[in-house]
Parts: sequence; structure tokens; C-alpha cells
Amino acid sequence: MDFITFLQLVISGLAMGAIYALVALGFVLIYNAVGIVNFAQGEFIMIPAFFGITALVTWHLPVPIAYSLVLAAMAVFGLVFELIAYYPLRNRPFLPVVISTIGASILLKNLAQNIWGAIPLRFPGLFETGTLNLGGLRIGLQHLLILGVTVILLILQYLLFEKTLIGKKMQATAQDKQTARLMGIPTNKMIALTFIYSALLGGVAALLVAPILNVTKDMGGPIALKAFSSSIIGGFGSIPGAILGGLFVGVIEAIAGKYYSAYTDGVAFFVLIAVLLFRPQGIFGERIAEKA
Repeated sequence: MDFITFLQLVISGLAMGAIYALVALGFVLIYNAVGIVNFAQGEFIMIPAFFGITALVTWHLPVPIAYSLVLAAMAVFGLVFELIAYYPLRNRPFLPVVISTIGASILLKNLAQNIWGAIPLRFPGLFETGTLNLGGLRIGLQHLLILGVTVILLILQYLLFEKTLIGKKMQATAQDKQTARLMGIPTNKMIALTFIYSALLGGVAALLVAPILNVTKDMGGPIALKAFSSSIIGGFGSIPGAILGGLFVGVIEAIAGKYYSAYTDGVAFFVLIAVLLFRPQGIFGERIAEKA
């Protein structure tokens, strides 16, 4: 493999890894807030992708308006999901809540199939056929868009959690709900905001990745599984771990796919097993120790 090919694989891997990182952040934020794994996280990508097709293809809306509507719809979706799948079971053990998210996942897939059909749909992207040629290095513009938007989003997330009062309240709720409640923080509102934020992350990830994938009711499943693996590799519960784990899995997957394309989807799980064997707590595993 020459250096140019290696660079192209790394960049495309970082782009896909950025998508895994955004979805992994959704897993981690909800886990930190309420202590459960949301097994409907894949549908947080599938639903906005179909919303986008409706807005762009069926309604022929301009891209800025369509994208804004999708994100607004995902904010409502996140709140409704929290009210239906989590809130009624908030005082139960974690297992009924987990089963509730699995049921929600099945329901959302069936709803999507009834509304948009079973045939894969094409999502019109902004730069889906364009490439940037830099001295023989050909980079997809959609990949550059994914990386640029992800970097901006991570900076905004840092500012939200570190520089704003509402972000600090969300962090306090995630660290210790009972203490946060005693300090006067409306923990139920913070948990609802966490679900909304997680749905918005899924919405952004869907708008970025849908142009390079077929949109189907099952499109979110593989992405969510790899994102979940990424969050474990990074150290489940760790925000930096989710980001680095996603990027790591994306790059390894891209390079491995060059030689073993038939096993590309299995690479994330091979890496996950290897990490669990040698460092079960993941790269940033301190949060798991605290939860235990």
C-alpha cells in the first residue's frame, strides 16, 4: 500500500469513525444520565434519514429549511421517546427500561416500513459525487463535510457542558442524580434534555451519513452496533473514550477493508474482543470502575 492510498483510507476511516463517535456519544450520554443502554439508538439515525428524504424529495424543500426541520423533528422525537420509553419506568430496575428501548426499536422499524416502504431510498447529498484532488490524494467532499461538522459539533458540545449553567446541570445529573436533586437541579428536566440532545446527535449523524448509504429501516442497526463497540473500546461512560473509540474503529475498519472487504463489518467486533481481553475497562475505563 502506497502512502497516498494509506492517507485516503485514514481520511475516509476518520469520516466514518466520526459518525460512530456521534452515535457513541448518544449511547454514553443516556447511559450516564439514567444508567441504561438505549437499544433504539440505531433508530435515532434511521428516523431522521427518512425525515430528510420526505423533506428534500417529497416536499422539495430547500436544504437549509429541510435540515432545520429534520433537527427540530428530532428534538421532539427525543422528548417523546423519553416520555414513552423511559419516564413511566424511571423508578423500575434497569432491565424493564432496556426491554422498553428494544420494543421501541422494533416499533420504530415497523412504522418506518409502513410509512416509507421496504425498498432502499436514496438520500440527496450536498457533495455526494464530488472529490477534492490534492496532489493525487482524492478526498470525498462528503467525507470532509462529515469531519468538519463533527469537529464543530464537538467544540459546541464542550462549550455547552463546560461553559453553560444548563450543561453543568446536565453533568451534575449524570454524575449523581440524588445529590443533584438535593441541590435543586430539576433532574427529570435534565434527563429529558439529555434524550433530546442524543436524538439531535443522531439527526446530525443521519444527515451526514445518509448520502453515502442506502436509507432503509435497518440502516441504523450496524452503525449503532459499531458505535456501541466504539464506546466500550473507549471505556463505556467516557465521553472522550466514545469519540476516540469511534475514530479508532473507523480507521481500523477502513484499512482492514482494503485487504479483507468481506469482513469489514466484523472488524469492529474483533477489535472489541481484543480490547476486552487486554484492557476490559477500555481506554478511558475509570467511569466503569466508579459505576461498579
